[in-house]
Order: sequence, then C-alpha cells, then structure tokens
Amino acid sequence: MNGQKIGYVRVSSSDQNTERQLDGLELDRVFTDKVSGKSTDRPQLQEMLRFVRDGDHLFVHSMDRLARNLIDLRQMVKELTGRGIRITFVKEGLVFNGDDAAMSVLLLSVMGAVAEFERAILRERQSEGIRIARMKGVYKGRKAALTDEQIEEVRKRIEAGVPKSRIAREFKCSRETIYKYFRN
Repeated sequence: MNGQKIGYVRVSSSDQNTERQLDGLELDRVFTDKVSGKSTDRPQLQEMLRFVRDGDHLFVHSMDRLARNLIDLRQMVKELTGRGIRITFVKEGLVFNGDDAAMSVLLLSVMGAVAEFERAILRERQSEGIRIARMKGVYKGRKAALTDEQIEEVRKRIEAGVPKSRIAREFKCSRETIYKYFRN
C-alpha cells in the first residue's frame, strides 16, 4: 500500500478537545468534525469520503467517532474497503481491508452494536434525569438565545425588511431561532 495515511476525528461540540484521538500517529491529512455523530451528513466526513483513494489508510480513534449506529458503520466500512481503502479503528485495535475474516466482521458488528446500545442508554438516562429535575422544579431548560432587548431589535429589523438570515448572522443565532420568535 503506497497511499496516504488519513485521519478522521470527530467530537460532538466545538468546545471539546480533539487532541487525544489520533495523538502520536503521523498522518498526511486529518479531517475533523465538531458536530454530533447522529447523522453521516457531516462536512468533514463527506470531504474525507470524497478525498480518500485506493491504497489510502484511514485511521479513526474509535468506531463511534465514525458512525453512531451499526447500519451506518457497516455501510461505511464496506464502501471504503470496497474502494481499496484500509481502515484502522485505533481504540478497538481492529483493521479492515476488504478481505476481512468472518471474525473481524463479527467484531465490527458486535462492537458497533455495543456502542449504539451505550448511546441509547445514555440518552435514556439523560431524559430520565431531565424529567426528574423538571418535576423538582430544578431544570429550567436551555438559556434563551435572545434577550428581551434583542427580540425587540430583531422585530424592528424584520419590520424594516431586513432578511432573517442576515439578522441571524448578526445576532449569532440560527435562522430557526429567529423564526421561532417571529412566525409569519
């Protein structure tokens, strides 16, 4: 294999640190997403999928960094190895190259299913904790994106005909936030 060594790193939010994931590996290029892994529609993942070529070796810290559910994980591994790309999941110590033994495929499926199960349990616990906190009156939810003064300013700008997308950029929030406050 004479291809490049490519890394893919993902954390769920912009304030999380990506340093530890592929630390110590000499890579030719690293693609980093700072978004949720619930979907495969991630900018750097899609860019990496377009970039890698036959003979390249893809390094990913762990299976759950590449995909959050077993179907996506198996599909991506199959598609990449089918294109001649070798994949190493560093944490799990698994390597896939397309002519994988039955045991490797089984391990991918079992470990991918365990990761998916862990995620589901975590979400259940989180929902349960929020429900209990709400019943106690402790959980207030997420902080409002805009203050009362900002809402009034946004209202004036909308009435003046300023596009909502521009307003959202100026107030550093999403267009959906603006729409939530001002459904027309």
